Amino acid sequence: MVRKELEVEENGLRIDVFLHKQLEPDFSRRKIQEMIREGKILVNGGVVKCHYRIKRGDIISIEFPEREEPDIEPEEIPLEIIFEDEHLLVVNKPAGMLVHPAGGIYSGTLVNALIYHSQSLSTIGGKFKPGIVHRLDKDTSGLMVVAKSDQVHLELASQFKEHQIYRRYIAIVKGVVELDEGKIDVPLGRHPRDRERMSINFSKGRKAETFYRVLKRYPEYTLLEAYPKTGRTHQIRVHLSYLGYPVLGDPLYGRKDKLINRQALHAQQLGFKHPFSKEKLKFSSALPSDMQRLIQDYVIKDGENRFIKEI
Repeated sequence: MVRKELEVEENGLRIDVFLHKQLEPDFSRRKIQEMIREGKILVNGGVVKCHYRIKRGDIISIEFPEREEPDIEPEEIPLEIIFEDEHLLVVNKPAGMLVHPAGGIYSGTLVNALIYHSQSLSTIGGKFKPGIVHRLDKDTSGLMVVAKSDQVHLELASQFKEHQIYRRYIAIVKGVVELDEGKIDVPLGRHPRDRERMSINFSKGRKAETFYRVLKRYPEYTLLEAYPKTGRTHQIRVHLSYLGYPVLGDPLYGRKDKLINRQALHAQQLGFKHPFSKEKLKFSSALPSDMQRLIQDYVIKDGENRFIKEI
């Protein structure tokens, strides 16, 4: 069995109703009530009834049955490899590709492609995340570094922790950003009611900093670059939405848009110190075709396409 804890940040709901919102569609309300009666769900270490009303600060402990997870199979999926040596590789992940298996999806991920491509990947992340030092959201495109050994993984992870990794993102956001540049310094935490989302949380959130600079303004959109100092989940997307300029096409923190079928966010540059040679490396990738087409068709006026190549 696997036991996980959840801290409550609201008041008044019945515990079975609250947990059904958190755990659907994996667990029905009837199944949750059954788990409560069997003592598999505790509140502050004690047994409760299904009609218990949750209170802010309650710690709900849930005992989940362990599920047998399948092995991850190598798949011959094309990889755009920007750099590779015996220690690591840098890949350009396309939008729409999961980095590693999750949510019952075990194929078509970057990991499936990596284990087909390389016989040597770090093991620190476990069997579902071989080589994976950091992640990009499924619908964010761009550069990632992958470790081929545990030693390289630990060194790169240390650079991320110490904020020594250079990361430049290109985003198209909804609205005309007023300031030419700025820093967004607001803490992030898991959304109290929607576990797929992050939210601003000044009381219990983790520190998160994003620097941004406007590249070009248009009547309804802004093209900008973002530099995350920290690496929280969905950080750039949440921070820009907090400012009132959500990333175009972002269904979680803005809204879907007919102009593009994913959030218009691309990890365009990545820089770090090579764990063995100690050489400072920096890589770039072209803006993906859907973002280029969006800019050409809807944002940039005729005669300004030169600007795309300069990003």
